[in-house]
Amino acid sequence: MPFRPSHRQLEYLVMLGETGHFGEAAKRCNVSQPTLSVQVSLLEKQLGVMLIDRMPGQVMPTPVGAEIIAAAKVILNGLDEIRALAMGSKANLGGAIRLGVAPSFGPYFMPYLLPPLHQTYPELKVYIREDRPRQLERAVLQGETECGLGPLPSNEEGLVSFQICRERILLGVPKAHRLAAFDTITSQELRGEKLLTLGPGHRLMDEVRRLADMSGAVLAEEYEGSSLDAIRQMVSIEMGLSLFPELYVRSEFGKEDGIKLLTIEDWQGIRDIGFFWRRSSARGNHFEALAGLGRTVAERIFQSGDIK
Repeated sequence: MPFRPSHRQLEYLVMLGETGHFGEAAKRCNVSQPTLSVQVSLLEKQLGVMLIDRMPGQVMPTPVGAEIIAAAKVILNGLDEIRALAMGSKANLGGAIRLGVAPSFGPYFMPYLLPPLHQTYPELKVYIREDRPRQLERAVLQGETECGLGPLPSNEEGLVSFQICRERILLGVPKAHRLAAFDTITSQELRGEKLLTLGPGHRLMDEVRRLADMSGAVLAEEYEGSSLDAIRQMVSIEMGLSLFPELYVRSEFGKEDGIKLLTIEDWQGIRDIGFFWRRSSARGNHFEALAGLGRTVAERIFQSGDIK
């Protein structure tokens, strides 16, 4: 039988790649440093490749080591899924889920989702990680996160998606702006206007860029907001215009009186939101149940009446 790395060797290698330090990696793995060092060296010998560059005071994966670490994360996540399946059936969704959420949606949706989720699955533990959508997609594919929630990935063959809602995207302008006199405008009325946006990795940035290209507006390259709250505050003091998703508006604009929200009649301001997970995941039925509950919650939220 050909050589196969043990799960402990893979755990040591992954932790070493994450920490860049033998002592810290050993500490996190609850083993002695010599044990971890010997096992990583043995793994290199058995595979016939150098996985780690060892330098004074620092270690880092070689190019092939980085690829093997990425594959090891997927394998270790698969082992966790087997354990979750053994520990509990669909009745408690496996006992625990590592859920990644997009910052432009997750923080405003989770307060609605968690109470009914806990009521339905009282033994379920949900470990929530917030990150930019593209980083979340990568984390799910590599097994660092089991399931993601946010704008649906586009053209990602390795993921399964479950849409829970279609969210409108609205244009926010300062109350003193000339466009604040209208409720609906055309894209051409934005020509020359400055559009503020979140930074790279946010799919909302793609929407702002598309609107700028279509309308002749100017994308504010000198500053990229770190959060929707930061963008909202800058719009309120007339630093520019920006786009805001519907659920964020419902959650946060009740306290905002310096911004007028508009629709753009010749621009499709919507985004599809849902859960997504690795196609090869053994826990697809767990995530489908989670997404089904999420869809029920989203329908209740978005049918609750008009926004500002």
